[in-house]
Parts: sequence; structure tokens; C-alpha cells
Amino acid sequence: MTSIYSAEYREALDLLKAARKSARVTQQELADAIGRPQSFVSKYERGERRLDVVEFFRICRLVRADPFPLLKRIDANMD
Repeated sequence: MTSIYSAEYREALDLLKAARKSARVTQQELADAIGRPQSFVSKYERGERRLDVVEFFRICRLVRADPFPLLKRIDANMD
């Protein structure tokens, strides 16, 4: 399945996934922490589900990633 989202959004998802893996947090562990099924994490990481800004910040907090450098990196690539 291909994503319907922009390259910048895809980059945001890739950065979140990398942060999760760097924190050694599984999809299941993250899903449990946010009270959602594992498929929720899988779907947003594959671009099948869109995250809102609140979800983005909550996930960043749970995987111990500073959201602001991630956002700046995405912004820099939008030019």
C-alpha cells in the first residue's frame, strides 16, 4: 500500500520510527503506553494512518525524543 501523504510527512514518520527503535521500544510497548492496539503504531509508521500534532508530541515524549529538532529537520527539507 502506498502512502497518500507528502514526502515531508513520510520523513516525520520515519524519524518517529527511528526514535522509537533508538529508545528500544517495541510497537507493542508504545501501543500499551498510549492505550492503543499495536496495529495503530504499525499503521502510522507505514503511512496508513495520519497522526495529529498531539499524538506526535505524546509519542515523542514516550520514546524520549525531543520533538523540536524533528520538526526543524522536516521544516528544513520543505524548501
